[in-house]
Amino acid sequence: MKVLLISWEYPPVVIGGLGRHVHHLATALAEAGHEVVVLSRRPTGTDPSTHPSGDDVSEGVRVIAAAEDPHEFVFATDMMAWTLAMGHSMVRAGLALKWRPDVVHAHDWLVAHPAIALAEHFDVPLVSTIHATEAGRHSGWVSGKISRQVHAVESWLVRESDSLITCSASMGEEITELFGPGLSESRVIRNGIDAGLWPFARRTARRGPARLLYLGRLEYEKGVHDAIAALPRIRRTHPGTTLTIAGDGTQQDWLLEQARKHKVLKAVDFVGRVDHEQLVALLHDCDAAVLPSHYEPFGIVALEAAATGAPLVTSNVGGLGEAVIDGKTGRSFPPRDVAALATAVREVLDDPAAAQRHAVAARKRLDSAFDWNTVAAETAQVYLAAKRGEREPHRRAIIVEHALPDRG
Repeated sequence: MKVLLISWEYPPVVIGGLGRHVHHLATALAEAGHEVVVLSRRPTGTDPSTHPSGDDVSEGVRVIAAAEDPHEFVFATDMMAWTLAMGHSMVRAGLALKWRPDVVHAHDWLVAHPAIALAEHFDVPLVSTIHATEAGRHSGWVSGKISRQVHAVESWLVRESDSLITCSASMGEEITELFGPGLSESRVIRNGIDAGLWPFARRTARRGPARLLYLGRLEYEKGVHDAIAALPRIRRTHPGTTLTIAGDGTQQDWLLEQARKHKVLKAVDFVGRVDHEQLVALLHDCDAAVLPSHYEPFGIVALEAAATGAPLVTSNVGGLGEAVIDGKTGRSFPPRDVAALATAVREVLDDPAAAQRHAVAARKRLDSAFDWNTVAAETAQVYLAAKRGEREPHRRAIIVEHALPDRG
C-alpha cells in the first residue's frame, strides 16, 4: 500500500516517544514492502527562505520535512499559532506531492489540520493514532483556554478519522469516554521496540549505596516529584541511595525545589537529556528504573529499560499497567502513592535475585509482544480495512452544498 504518515516529530526532530514510534513504524512498513512517505517538519527556528522543504529518502522511507513558515512563531509562547502555521506548511508540502497515497495516517492532534485536509484532497481514508489526550495529561480537567482548544482539535481529529489506533486498551477506553459514542472502529496496537539497540546486561552485586534512575520528560504527569518524595523513606532502610534523573522538561526548576524541600538535593542528580549511549550506560548501572507516572498512555521508556535488563518499578496506570506485569516482569504501585512507591523500590533492593528474574522475564517478553514487524503488520491490516470501507461524505462538501443560494 501507499502510506502517507503525518507527524510533527520525525528524526532528526525528536521531542519524545512519538518521534521514535513513527520512525520505527515507517521503516518497518517500508521493510514489509509498503511505499511510505512521512510528512514532518524541519527543526524549530529554521528560516524557510534559506532552508526550503526537505525531500529525502532514508531507510527506504521518503521523508518530506516542511519548513516552518513563519519561523518567528514560538511553540512555548503561542502554541496554537505555531501549530496552525506548521499545519499550513505541511498542507502546502503535501499538495505539492506528485504522488497519491492509499491512506493517510495521522499521529496526534498537532497534525489534525494537515491530515484531515490531505485525506480530503486525496479522497482516501484517514487513520489516526491517538497517543495521549489533553484531558488525560491534566487528570481529566480541560479548564484552561489552551487546554479547551487542544481538546476540541482532538475531538475533531477523532471524529473525522475512518479508523483509530491506540497503544493500549486503557487509551482506547479513554478516547471512547471523552469523545464517544459513534466513533469509528478502534484497534489496540502496542508500541514496539528494536531490542537490538538496547543491549541486555545482567545485574551484579553492588558494593555501596543503591542507584535509582528516572528517564523521560520532566512534566508533572510523569510523577517525578513522587520519586523524589519517596527517596527519604528509601534512604532510611537503604542509606545513601541516590536518584539520577535523565531528561528535560518544563518542571525541572520545580523538581529542584522538591528535592530541596525533601532534603535530598545532594542525593538527586539532574543529568538532563542524554544521548543513546549515555542512557544505556545509566540503565546498565542502576539498581532499578523508577517510572512513577500519573498518566501514561503507553510508556515506551519502560520497554527500553526492560531491554537493557534494568529492574522495573512503575506505577500501574494506563499503558504501564499493561506493559509491566507486577511480580513477574517488575514491581508496580498505584500512581500518586508515595509510600507504595517506596515499598516497591525497597522490595527490589532487598531481593536482587528476584529483581534479576523479573528483568530476564521482561526482556524475553519484548521479543514476542513488542516487535516492530508485528506492529507494522497489524497497522497495515487497519489500513486495508479502512481502504475497503466506504469513506463518509466529506463534511466540507456538505457545508458548501448547504451554503449555496437557492436559485430556483
